[in-house]
Amino acid sequence: MKQLFSLLGLSLALSFGTAYAAGEAASAPASAATTGQQSKMTTCNKDAGDKKGDERKAFMKECLGAKPAAAAASGKKTAQQEKMKACNKEAGDKALKGDPRKAFMKECLSNKA
Repeated sequence: MKQLFSLLGLSLALSFGTAYAAGEAASAPASAATTGQQSKMTTCNKDAGDKKGDERKAFMKECLGAKPAAAAASGKKTAQQEKMKACNKEAGDKALKGDPRKAFMKECLSNKA
């Protein structure tokens, strides 16, 4: 009987440890994904300085809602967007559809320009 309880206790302890480890692994990607927003929040808090009340709320809303890249705000296209546009045009000129188009786009976009 003692052995049964010992075995039961040991298996219970191991199962809790496994469940805890699985929970930690599941929460790790979520925390990695939020680091961009967290850094933006930190920067906006620092820039807000001594503002208080409604003035601070308005500033934080404006700051956190701002686009991260100056190029996006000015309407300029990034190199990746230009590459995508060129590859799309070339695929359209070749009248590719379905799997051949996917394969072509993958190869076109992965090539160094």
